[in-house]
Amino acid sequence: MHKSTRSLGRAAALGLGSALTLFVARSAHAGEAVNLGTVQTTANQQQQAAQSIESAPYQAPTQAPLDAIQPTAVISQQFIDNNMPLSSNYSDVVSIAPSVYAVSPNGPGLSEAQDVNIRGFTDGQYNVTFDGIPFNDSNDFTHHSTSYFMDNDLGTLSLDLGPGTAATIGDANFCCTIGVNSKQPLDTTSITPYVNFGSFDTQVYGAEFDSGALSKYDGARMLIDGESLSSNGYSSNMGQRRKNAFMKWEQPLGADTVLTVVAMYNQLKQNIGLGATQAQISAYGPGYGLNNDPASQDYANYNYDNIHTDFEYIGLESVLESGWTVDNKLYTNAYFHDGFNGEDPNGETPNGTAYSPTDVPGQWLVNYYRSWGDTLRLSKELPFGDVQTGVWGDYQVNTRRVTEEDFTLGEAYNPVGVGTAVLGIDRELDQSLTTLQPFVQLDWTVLPALTLSPGVRYDYFRRHVDSQVNVKSGLPQVYTNTFDSVLPSLLGHYEFSQNWTAYAQAAKGFLAPNENFFTRGMGGDPNQTTLQPQQTWSYQLGTSWQSRRLALGLDVYDVDFNNLITPKTVGGITSYTNLGGATYRGVEGQGTVYLGSGFSVFANGSVNHTEDQASGAPLPGAPMGTASLGVIYNLHGWYASVRDKWVGDLYGDTNRSIPIGNYSTLAGALNYTFNDGAANAPSIKLAFDNLLNSTKIYALAGYTAALGTPLYWTIPGRSVMASVSVPF
Repeated sequence: MHKSTRSLGRAAALGLGSALTLFVARSAHAGEAVNLGTVQTTANQQQQAAQSIESAPYQAPTQAPLDAIQPTAVISQQFIDNNMPLSSNYSDVVSIAPSVYAVSPNGPGLSEAQDVNIRGFTDGQYNVTFDGIPFNDSNDFTHHSTSYFMDNDLGTLSLDLGPGTAATIGDANFCCTIGVNSKQPLDTTSITPYVNFGSFDTQVYGAEFDSGALSKYDGARMLIDGESLSSNGYSSNMGQRRKNAFMKWEQPLGADTVLTVVAMYNQLKQNIGLGATQAQISAYGPGYGLNNDPASQDYANYNYDNIHTDFEYIGLESVLESGWTVDNKLYTNAYFHDGFNGEDPNGETPNGTAYSPTDVPGQWLVNYYRSWGDTLRLSKELPFGDVQTGVWGDYQVNTRRVTEEDFTLGEAYNPVGVGTAVLGIDRELDQSLTTLQPFVQLDWTVLPALTLSPGVRYDYFRRHVDSQVNVKSGLPQVYTNTFDSVLPSLLGHYEFSQNWTAYAQAAKGFLAPNENFFTRGMGGDPNQTTLQPQQTWSYQLGTSWQSRRLALGLDVYDVDFNNLITPKTVGGITSYTNLGGATYRGVEGQGTVYLGSGFSVFANGSVNHTEDQASGAPLPGAPMGTASLGVIYNLHGWYASVRDKWVGDLYGDTNRSIPIGNYSTLAGALNYTFNDGAANAPSIKLAFDNLLNSTKIYALAGYTAALGTPLYWTIPGRSVMASVSVPF
């Protein structure tokens, strides 16, 4: 897609958003004041925090809310600000939760997290949302943790462990949802410069401007944040350069309506490898990434990504005169990726191109996509409870191409024969994706303490592909596939007391086959495919307890999975195998105890069982369990934490192949905030990761293209990051 086309599409989407929000705003009742729920000032949040700082719910790294209707782990902005280095991404944050393992193999936030695994489900099998808006790749529904939002712009993060309710939107609704939320602008005017220095020559420079509440504009508030990151990374020759800009504007429109405008732009350049063989790890150490030899396909200057992304939305929350509450977000987001890599960066394929037998062969990957969409949620209180309804619609266009290159000749086109009709082009296609998900849910107050919530969502998904060079055949091919499903759910929530609640849930999940299933070895002719979507039935029970000194959550789950399709990566190319049925079962718990005098202890963990129903073998990438344990001190401006994360044994591939042992990483923080209790105060922070310097293999990265040698990811070594922020 040409730049001019992308710009026109973006302008059209934002223009439509402005028209929509003005229309709804004029319809809103501007009489009595209402509480819009999510619109809460940062000053109020800080006042509440000051009042509850000596309490378990406030200090908990993860907690299960009393109003939870499925297993949930909420990670507060307070925990993120105090424990995560400024280089971090949402994947680094969510790794503290039960049933989750996620490691950035180049250091915290310094490369995409590989194998962000939840309950044994891999990326592409769960949703990630930003302020409630789903986003993901076109071809396989995966995500890019370094390509969007940075640590300084994060508010709370909520991990929903389950398919959600009828009102849960997204393309992958049968495992979980990582809900990333942006932080709120401050009520006080300030400019806050900040810096971060640390291991691997990591440097972050940034500044945040908060307008404060502008009385001239009815209390409107704005946040603008800009930052620049540079790092050599833990792995050899795998540096990263990143620039990010973020803006959020909240504008009250009368007493009952708030208009929100959010915009983000991210620019990333990173050198990236495909993992290392056991021989490379033994010869060069666990930190081996890329080399400095221009005659090698593993040369750093041949293996890099240029990625540009943006994410914008216009949101409106309002209570109408009819009593309906409206929450609407019109959005657009985009991902433009140019990736370069040696033909076989791990050294098993000899050099040689169409121009010379000694020239270095490589590839140029193009993946450009833009989404336009809208999320509309409506709710109304009724005499017996309330009703929720709405619809999510998304339209995405995508261009993808892989071209053979001669790196010795400065990325010259390499017209080699690779079994395709067009020499030197491995893949070239355009596709469009259309998703539509209307839903309705009734929350019925059967008894004062008991609420039953039946609901249903219809999931419609259409993919149209115009392939000039199909991956499988190398020939042109055009096809359209449509998949749909009706997804019922039923949940119950019971309040034993103001401190103790419980819930039960049954829900159906659905995921359409991704584009790679048809182009990489599965599905037959996509115009005549009988390939069925992946579907699940999830059953869950759980309970939450919260008091001033104790916060607890416990749940059990059972997931029956039909038509499970698992990935296998060879030479950087992922193909898929249908394993048929699978079972996921487990127990999860989380708890924090406030001991007094600023001290808290916390623990969370899980016992996870996955099983291929045909063979009885554990599913690849699924650990037997997880556990976190730690101590927190937070009083009189001081904050200190020590926390350990353990991940159990797993297998990297099917049929119990590629066993990978358990590991643990010890992390911590030591911070001091001046003028403790002020709305925005200077601070000095130290964040420590992997204190014991464990560099074990933690995941299978794939296999080499030539000989099928296993490639691995290793835990990055010890790091220390120091940051200073000084508002004025």
